[in-house]
Amino acid sequence: MAWYDEAIFYHIYPLGLTGAPKENAYGEPEHRLNTLLPWIDHIKNIGCNAIYIGPLFESVGHGYETTDYKKLDSRLGDNQDLKNFVAECHKKDIKVIFDGVFNHTGRDFFAFKDIKEKREGSQYRDWYCNVNFGGNNEYNDGFCYDNWGGYNLLVKLNQRNPAVKDYICDVVRFWVSEFDVDGIRLDAADVLDFDFMKALRHVANEVKPEFWLMGEVIHGDYSRWVNEGTLHSVTNYQLHKALYSGNNDHNFFEIAHTVKRLYEMGSNNPNGFKLYNFVDNHDVERIYTKLNNKAHFTPVHILLYTLPGIPSLYYGSEFGIEGRKEKFSDASLRPALNLDDYKNALTDNSFTALIAALGRTRQQSKALSYGDYRELKLMNRQYAFSRNFEGESVVVTVNNDDSDFTMTVPAGNAAEYIGALSGQKVRVENGNICVNVKANAGEIWLPVTDQLSSVTPVELHVEDAAAAVEPAPQNSTSAPQTLNTENVPAADNPSSAETTAKTVADTISTPAATPSHTVTSEDFERGKIAGLQEAILAIMEKNGPVTDQMRKDVTANVYHDSLINWIKSFR
Repeated sequence: MAWYDEAIFYHIYPLGLTGAPKENAYGEPEHRLNTLLPWIDHIKNIGCNAIYIGPLFESVGHGYETTDYKKLDSRLGDNQDLKNFVAECHKKDIKVIFDGVFNHTGRDFFAFKDIKEKREGSQYRDWYCNVNFGGNNEYNDGFCYDNWGGYNLLVKLNQRNPAVKDYICDVVRFWVSEFDVDGIRLDAADVLDFDFMKALRHVANEVKPEFWLMGEVIHGDYSRWVNEGTLHSVTNYQLHKALYSGNNDHNFFEIAHTVKRLYEMGSNNPNGFKLYNFVDNHDVERIYTKLNNKAHFTPVHILLYTLPGIPSLYYGSEFGIEGRKEKFSDASLRPALNLDDYKNALTDNSFTALIAALGRTRQQSKALSYGDYRELKLMNRQYAFSRNFEGESVVVTVNNDDSDFTMTVPAGNAAEYIGALSGQKVRVENGNICVNVKANAGEIWLPVTDQLSSVTPVELHVEDAAAAVEPAPQNSTSAPQTLNTENVPAADNPSSAETTAKTVADTISTPAATPSHTVTSEDFERGKIAGLQEAILAIMEKNGPVTDQMRKDVTANVYHDSLINWIKSFR
């Protein structure tokens, strides 16, 4: 058991949160990072115990065109500011990981500047991939080179060069000795050389006990990256896509199918394969913006905090803020926020109160960090599962319908359960609990013990979210509902709710060839195609303007292998 096994992350994009200029003038340090010190208490108060912050180091613009790996970006301050920030986090028992942008550098990085000056005579000419002095580019360098995603501002490092590998490993050692960092999130890990990542893992095992390596991976078999030789975890984009579209389409089958597939990918071991779960980040739209029915904010976050994996919250989303991708900018996804504007959020903002309650619940229950996963009920709009660890069985129930739903599900060996959000208690009868799951809400049912006999209820109603919100127009990539309920009793009828649950449970537990299994598989395949298309667009948008024609080209491609090859072409 390591610290990251029980981590609840808070993700900060510092250049955005602090309101730093979009372009770096390389002037005197401006100590904006110090404005984040008050956020540490806020992060602690909403139940997070780890921070992923970055990019941090000197760069040209958005932070991913690094020009100096050993110097805090002057728009944020100086190295002493960063040392102080990490130290203050550690005082509050909060771990800190940095963004490691090691796939490419900016054009102002010392090695690239040396090549521009000395050309063939530069000792760094092999630090980058395929430097060709017979070519040219839009900067009129008189040579060309491999870049990241077609964007020449991001010059691709040659990670197979021992000198490059040694340099980056020394950077990691410097970050630990200088700043006492607890881990690294590797940018663009899905295109990093595997031997390079193995070298980083070797350094991680040396520099600090439980030093954590997490990689940004969009798609693929995550077990290629998550293992004893390379990384501890990767970004779970597959679950990210399922969480919002599964709620938008009233299709919990998509979510459950994704969870099952990922769980099997990790050999059904919840403790050896913990992915980094999120519902939004600095590259994708805010979850509140993505949801057709804003009330689904509640079930989405209950799932984020209770499904297998390590939950992460993107700064500001605990307040329910919007953030929509713009055609040529991600600025709206990375806004400057003033914490004083939210000083009463814990008591006055239902979003924040929910997130804080979920954080407390996650910290109270070892089963939510270490427990196995067992699916208990599954319908289009209702879903239940349990997490079980060392005799503790936690039951999670969610409902994205506009009506309440009565659900009977198997329970553990406790005599009584308590709702972590509502404070309601239910008795276990014949091995089951019968609970009413509120419309567009959910509950985490914990065993009642001497240590946990009561909780403070949380208001789950989202004030400005109406159940009557019109769904956004569905396109060809939206996953349709997966269960034909034509002959199933109406779920919103209290007298037939239990019958409904049993009918659906029987349907989905029938061996292999039932129609619902076929449709579920087809929907999952559609979901994979949509996820691949989204991944390609995310990479494109991260690296430059995306035209309408480029978007049409992506959405017109519905072939799995072709999309996979397209993603690989960004290497």
